[in-house]
Amino acid sequence: MFGKARGEDLPGSMYLLVALACCVPADQEWGLHAKAQGFCGLYLPFLPFPFMTMHIPLPAPGIPQSQKEKQGPKNIIEVRLVEPGSKSKSNSKGAALASSYDAQIRPLLDAVDRLRNLKVMQEGIQLPTIVVVGDQSSGKSSVLESLAGINLPRGQGICTRVPLIMRLKRDKFAVNPQMHLEYQNKIIHTTESGITAAISKATNEIAGSGKAISNTPLTLVVKKTDVPDLTMVDLPGITRVPVKGQPENIYEQISGIIKEYISPKESIILNVLSAAADFTICESIQMSRQVDRNGERTLAVVTKVDMAPVGLHEKVMADDVKIGLGYVCVRNRVGDETYDEARVEETKLFETHPLLSKIDKSIVGIPVLAQKLMQIQAASISKCLPDIVKKINDKLSFNVHELDNMPSNLSNVADAMRAFMKVLSCMKETLKKILIQREYDEYPDEFNMHGVARIVEMLTQYSKELPVNQVMISEGEFLMEEIKILEEAKAIGLPNFFPESTFKTLLKRKIDEISHFPTEFVKKVWNYIEDVVIKVLVRHSDNYPQLQSSMTRAAQNLIEKMKKQSCQVVQGLIDMERVGAYTSNPDYMVIWCSLMEKQDHFLDLLHDHSKSSILDLGRVGKVKVDHLRQQQKEMAEKAFNLRMRMIAYWKSVILRLVDGPALHIIYNIQKLVETELDNEIVDEIAGHSGLERMLEESPSVAGKRDRLHKSIELLKESKQVVARIMDRIPLLDD
Repeated sequence: MFGKARGEDLPGSMYLLVALACCVPADQEWGLHAKAQGFCGLYLPFLPFPFMTMHIPLPAPGIPQSQKEKQGPKNIIEVRLVEPGSKSKSNSKGAALASSYDAQIRPLLDAVDRLRNLKVMQEGIQLPTIVVVGDQSSGKSSVLESLAGINLPRGQGICTRVPLIMRLKRDKFAVNPQMHLEYQNKIIHTTESGITAAISKATNEIAGSGKAISNTPLTLVVKKTDVPDLTMVDLPGITRVPVKGQPENIYEQISGIIKEYISPKESIILNVLSAAADFTICESIQMSRQVDRNGERTLAVVTKVDMAPVGLHEKVMADDVKIGLGYVCVRNRVGDETYDEARVEETKLFETHPLLSKIDKSIVGIPVLAQKLMQIQAASISKCLPDIVKKINDKLSFNVHELDNMPSNLSNVADAMRAFMKVLSCMKETLKKILIQREYDEYPDEFNMHGVARIVEMLTQYSKELPVNQVMISEGEFLMEEIKILEEAKAIGLPNFFPESTFKTLLKRKIDEISHFPTEFVKKVWNYIEDVVIKVLVRHSDNYPQLQSSMTRAAQNLIEKMKKQSCQVVQGLIDMERVGAYTSNPDYMVIWCSLMEKQDHFLDLLHDHSKSSILDLGRVGKVKVDHLRQQQKEMAEKAFNLRMRMIAYWKSVILRLVDGPALHIIYNIQKLVETELDNEIVDEIAGHSGLERMLEESPSVAGKRDRLHKSIELLKESKQVVARIMDRIPLLDD
C-alpha cells in the first residue's frame, strides 16, 4: 500500500513516498521510522515544521505488553524522498490538503491581513486577533519563538514591554526568510540573527530605555516557508511587584493593556500557563474569565511540561478553569537547541515519558498548537466576517453622510448669507423642538437636552423647596412669636381691636425667610437654557468655526441679560408680597373658618388645667398649649387668630411664588427662541465682518473634510477586500 504527500511546487521539490509493509508476523512489533535523507525540510499543510527523523512505536494487535517490551521494532514504515517524476499509484493527500488550504483558508487570512494593513481598526472596526497573555515568566516568548522559528528578546523581569503584533506568513517563494518591523511610521528590515536586537531597539524607542511599558504597538512581519499563517499579539507578562525602574502602578498599566486587547468579542485569547502553576489562581486566567466567562474563545497552552509533569494529565483533563477551546501541552526549547532539535525532543518526551505519554497526542506539541491556532483563526474569521462587512458598510454610510453635510465652498457674500441664514433657521427649529414643543428626536438619548422635561423637573423641585408648612409649625413654642408681635403692637385704644400691622409684620418675616428661593430658581433655569442653546448653536455651526465664537458670545450676552431681567421680575414679586396682603382665592376664607372652629376648644384647654395640654389642630398638627395658660385670654385669642389667618393666607403666597416665575420663564423662553436670539446673533455677525470670514474655510473644517475623504477611501477599499472573499465562506464551511 502506498501513500504520497506532495511538497509545495518549488524548484527541486521532492515527492514523499511511503511504503508500508502490510504483512507483519504476529509476534513482531509494529513501528514507524521516518527519515529525511538529504532534504532540509518538508512543509505539510497545518504542520509547518521541518520533517525530522523519528521513531514512533505502534502497538501490535494481540501481543501482550510484556512480550512487546522484550522485542525491538523489526518492521517499520519507510519514508524515502525521490525526484519529481517518480511513479506512484496513490493520490497525494498532502497536495489535496495544500490545495484546499490555498483555495479556502489562505484567502480569508490574506483578507484580514489586508484589512489590518489598511488600518481599518482605526475606524473602530475590530478584526479577529489571537492575543497572547500570561503571567510573567510563563513561557510566552518561548511559545512564540517556536511558532515563528526566531529568537525574541530575553532577560530578567518583563521582556515584552509593548504590544508585539507578530504577523507570520508562509511564503512558498521565499528563498530566504524575510522580516521587518513596523512602528512610528517606519519600516525597519532585519534578519534572523538581528531580530532580537532590532526588537529591543524599537521597544526602547517606543517605551524608553528603562523598564517602563507602553501601549503603542510594535509590528513584526515574518515571511518564511516553514511558518504557520498566523497573526498574534504578544502582550507584557502580568506582574504585581514593580522592580527598579518600573512605575508603582505597573500592574494596573499591564492589566489595562491586556483588557483592551482581550475584551473585543473578535479576540481569541491564547493563555500561556506554566505547568507548575495552579491554573485556578493564575492572573491571566482570572483576566480572561472577566471578558470570556465560559471560555468560548480561550485556548490554553501549558509550557514547561518537562519541569512539572506530575499531575499535569489530571489537571488538564479536569479543566477547572473552563477553557472552551481546550489545552495544548508543549515543551520549551532548552539551552542551545535548534528549533528542529527541540521538536524532536518534544516528540520523544510525549512518547516516552511515563506520565506525559498518557496525554492524548492530539493536544501535545508545537505542530498541534500551530494547527489549532490556524484552524481557530480561520473559523473566527469566517464567523466574524459578515459582522465586519456590516460595520464597514455602516461606517462608510455614516462618513459619506457626514461628507455630504459638509459645507460647500462659499464664493461670495451672498452665498455666505444664505449659509448663515440656514444655520440660524436650523438652530431655531431645534431649540423650538426641545424648549417649546417637547420633541426630542434630534437628541433621543441625551436626556439633558430634553428641555421642557428638565425645566419641569426644576420647577417641581423649586416648589418642594418652598416651605409650605413653614407657618403651621414654627420653631419655638406655639403662638409665642405671634404674642411677641402683638405685645410690640400695643397701643392706647379699644381692647378688642386687631391692628393690621401685626399681620404685615408676621407676613414680612415669613417672606424674608424664603425670598432667596425664587431668585435661585430662575438663575438655575437660565443657566440650563444657556447650556442647551450653546450646545445646539455649536452643533449647527460646526462647519463654520470662524463664526462660533461670535455666535456663542452673542447668545451668552443675550441670556445673561434675560437672566437679570428674570431676577428683577421675581424680586418684584417678593417685594409685592411684602407690601400687602391680598387674595381673591376663596380657599382663604374656607381654610380660615375651618381652623377657627378649633378656637373654643383651644381656649377651653387654657382655662381648664385638668385637661390635656395637647391640642389637635387637624392640618396644623398637634401642639402643646400648657405654656399659654399663664397668658391673658384676650392675648391668646388674638395670637391664635393671627396664626390661623397666616396659615390660610400662606397657601396663596406660595402659589403666586410658583406660578409667577413659571409663567415668566415660559414667556421669555418663547421670546428667546422666536425672535431675540436670531436678532442678537445677526447684529453680532453683521457688525464684525462675520460673513466675509465665512468665505475662508477654517483649518479644522478643511482637516475634517480631508479625514473624511481618507476614511471613505479606506473603507471603500476595505469593502472591496471583504466583497472578494465573502463567496469563499460557504466553501470553508463545507
